[in-house]
Amino acid sequence: MHELAPGLWHWKAPHPDWEPAEPWDQHVSSYAIDGEWLLLVDPLAVPSELLHRAADRETAVVLTAPWHERDARSLVERLGVPVYTPRPDSAEYLMETYGITAEQAGDGSPDLIWLFREEIGEARPYAAGDRLDVGVEAFPGQKPNDMVLWIESHRAVVAGDTLVDFGDGLEINARWLSRARVTREHVVQGLRPLLELPVEHVLATHGGPTDRAAFAAALS
Repeated sequence: MHELAPGLWHWKAPHPDWEPAEPWDQHVSSYAIDGEWLLLVDPLAVPSELLHRAADRETAVVLTAPWHERDARSLVERLGVPVYTPRPDSAEYLMETYGITAEQAGDGSPDLIWLFREEIGEARPYAAGDRLDVGVEAFPGQKPNDMVLWIESHRAVVAGDTLVDFGDGLEINARWLSRARVTREHVVQGLRPLLELPVEHVLATHGGPTDRAAFAAALS
């Protein structure tokens, strides 16, 4: 674990579902941001130091996308924390976007079933344009439920799958754009307002931390 700035930590851990055919590295990034709340963002294998800190702090899990649930359930069961997350894909969205049948779509995405259907833990769903009561503002990403987050207290942008670094620097990934059936320019338009903010830290969960210059270049 590395402290990027006071109250801002980064660490990496191997993703249990990674396969060699994936374009992303097996070791994915998670972040912790300590302000009025301790936020565990897309958390996987949270270091013990942060778990001890969470025991004495108001703490929440914040997911950039529902499929980034990672260790969210175990943290809910251990700490009793709420989970701020976009909603999983509905069956209608899956059919419309991927051209699958109603039978194939079933009840929608299996992401976060334990949270939304089994009601294990407290779900606090959010969408693009929302300002969360934990000091986070959500900007639209490449999918309706893949967010880019602005944490003003730490001048930090956190990106899920919309902005990634697969080894060639921060970028909007063309492979995942095609899956979402949106254009690069559409994504850039949604994120361009962030360039008007005093961004210092850019925190990619596929890749690692970088800076405003890399962010501006990715949107250029």
